[in-house]
Amino acid sequence: MEHLWAPWRIGYVTAEQPEGCIFCVKPAAGDDEANQILHRGDLVCIMLNAYPYNTGHLMIAPYRHVAEPLDLEPQESGELIYCIRIAMEILRASFAPEGFNIGMNVGRVAGAGYADHVHVHVVPRWSGDTNFMAVVADTRVVPEALADSYRKLKDALAKRADEARER
Repeated sequence: MEHLWAPWRIGYVTAEQPEGCIFCVKPAAGDDEANQILHRGDLVCIMLNAYPYNTGHLMIAPYRHVAEPLDLEPQESGELIYCIRIAMEILRASFAPEGFNIGMNVGRVAGAGYADHVHVHVVPRWSGDTNFMAVVADTRVVPEALADSYRKLKDALAKRADEARER
């Protein structure tokens, strides 16, 4: 059996968790830039992950607090899938990834940090992006500040909206 070690995750695991559900609290706060919310749909939003696996790691969640995909209304499911498309488009425009990991962890035992609120991770990937630093130095290299990633992605989102209006 092979083992995958992820020592950089200890910062997330041991950090004091904010009170409440981030997928409820952040959208309700109204300050999208401070909360790194990139896009608000009618039922779903896209935000940056504060503990990214890679630059541009996004999370997509419905506003409604539901634990599992089976609890989503059909309209929420549809908008969630559409937001995956938006996320991929703006990540491609901003960072030119070579691939993506897209998925969700349903339940605490499956790795969900917020098991009571369903959300999808969209992680851009590049050849060689898993480097030795995480293993030998207990360090994860994320080469760009979240605020810089936020600005790049917001610009790509605005450009996407402009192009849609022109069609």
